[in-house]
Order: sequence, then C-alpha cells, then structure tokens
Amino acid sequence: MAENGLTQSISRKGNCLDNTMTENFFALLKMKLYHQHEFEGVDNLIAFLDEYIKYYNTKRFKVKLKGLSPVEYRNQAKLGI
Repeated sequence: MAENGLTQSISRKGNCLDNTMTENFFALLKMKLYHQHEFEGVDNLIAFLDEYIKYYNTKRFKVKLKGLSPVEYRNQAKLGI
C-alpha cells in the first residue's frame, strides 16, 4: 500500500469499530440479495446491486434513525432539525 501512496484505514489492534458499518452493509447485502437470487450474468448482478444500494440509502427505514431513511436523516441533520 505504501508503495502506491495509500494509507491503510484501521484502528488499534483488536478494535473493529472502523469497519462496523461496512461489515453490516455487506452482511445485509449478502443476506437480502446474494443468497436469495440467481443471477443470469454480471449485468444482471450489477442491476440488482444498483437497485439494492438505492433502496438501502433512500427507502430503508431505521428505528435508530427516528424512523427515517438514511438520506432523510442526513438531510434533517444538515438543516439542524
């Protein structure tokens, strides 16, 4: 990584909090999408991924986000509501 000018993003040894949100996203993705569908090719997989990411960010409501989607919650935070 250093040879290519990249900095590794990790926290202290044994602390996985840096990756919690990413790990959660991919676990849900595999559970909801990958394990429930058979894809006819790469283009079909990409289309499903695109739709899932749109759903994940704009239509998925979370109790922890006061019943809002992630986009709605971030927009309220920007407005100071």
